Amino acid sequence: MSLLVQVFKWDQRCRMLHRVDILLRRGVKKQAVYPTKLAEVGRLVEARDDRYETGQLFLHRIFGYRGVILFPWTARVYDRDLHNPGKISATTTASANPTQQNHTKEATLRVKANTSATPTAATAQSGDAPSSTAFEANAAESTGTTNVGTASQVDPKEVKGKVQTFYQVLIDTRDCPYIRAQTEAVTFLGNQDSNRSLYAIPGLDYVAHEDIMPYSSSEKSPLQHELFDKFLTHAPDADPPFVGQDTLKAWQEKNHPWLDMSDVHKETTENVRITVIPFYMGCRETPASSVYWWRYCIRLENLGELSVQLRERHWRIFSLSGTLETVRGRGVVGQEPILSPRLPAFQYSSHVSLQAPSGHMWGTFRLEREDGYSFDCKIPPFSLESKPDDLGTPTPATPSAHDKKRDDSD
Repeated sequence: MSLLVQVFKWDQRCRMLHRVDILLRRGVKKQAVYPTKLAEVGRLVEARDDRYETGQLFLHRIFGYRGVILFPWTARVYDRDLHNPGKISATTTASANPTQQNHTKEATLRVKANTSATPTAATAQSGDAPSSTAFEANAAESTGTTNVGTASQVDPKEVKGKVQTFYQVLIDTRDCPYIRAQTEAVTFLGNQDSNRSLYAIPGLDYVAHEDIMPYSSSEKSPLQHELFDKFLTHAPDADPPFVGQDTLKAWQEKNHPWLDMSDVHKETTENVRITVIPFYMGCRETPASSVYWWRYCIRLENLGELSVQLRERHWRIFSLSGTLETVRGRGVVGQEPILSPRLPAFQYSSHVSLQAPSGHMWGTFRLEREDGYSFDCKIPPFSLESKPDDLGTPTPATPSAHDKKRDDSD
């Protein structure tokens, strides 16, 4: 009897080994079909303190994609952290234990030390503007409500903008599927019968100067994007060796109002930095009213050592007409992204419309840290300002521009 039991066990082991062998062979076959390879795309060059020129190839320091600079923008950056240096480490609430508070403070100090350094090629790789608008204090007064979303130790009148350089760039389409950011960052109103028609130009982004890691390439077409050859031409004797064509200049001039970025807002809570860039898109007239549209691009970046996950959003939208709208919901754009030390950033765009030519928005993101600690991360308040609506109709230079559904709740 014992001999039969041993034979039975041996037969089971043989079957298990046979299954393992099949799995191994399948795994080897799968690796052979989809091999992982490293390919040289170019050589990093020394980072510059002054602005880069049109045609400069680069790697994005945060999202890692390949891109090329189309043209620079000058924007006013309102960084609330600069006016309250102790806020990042002091915002831990009473619900957090002393160990968590100490950990947050130490992590903040390390982040400050690291981010103050100028990135160099070896790591893989301006004056004051007018004061920020003081709409925070006025919002609660005009609506008769307590503006909890903008409570801060910083007097809004003291937040001044620093002039910094940003860039309009093309993204390599081969990298788009792997970017934790929407690659359709440029939207505008179409000249259609429907007053809710929005159009998007794929593969465009706005990049801050400090996120540029420049590199050079010997290829004549190092970037894959349908607009690359239409906008840029190879010029071996130039530096960088790609120069803008007349089509790029004409496209920039015609679409300037819908591409224009003027203000950037930043604020950090519990080592999570929120950056907001608002854009005015135009006004749609109807027999009953006028509807003004804006888009806003938001980046969440984890500067700490512990992963955090975005759980909820809470927006307040104030219109010059006197209305105050509150929007709550799970996640953003249908996602609840995790910001880890390995993948620290997430970026998305959304839209909002008002029946008044101006207004402002503020709010919070509810985040949950991997140790179970939850907190509200402040979204820096930003104004929604319209412009004269005699700018003509935008003319996209790509046939792949397509409808983008309105979503003003993210």
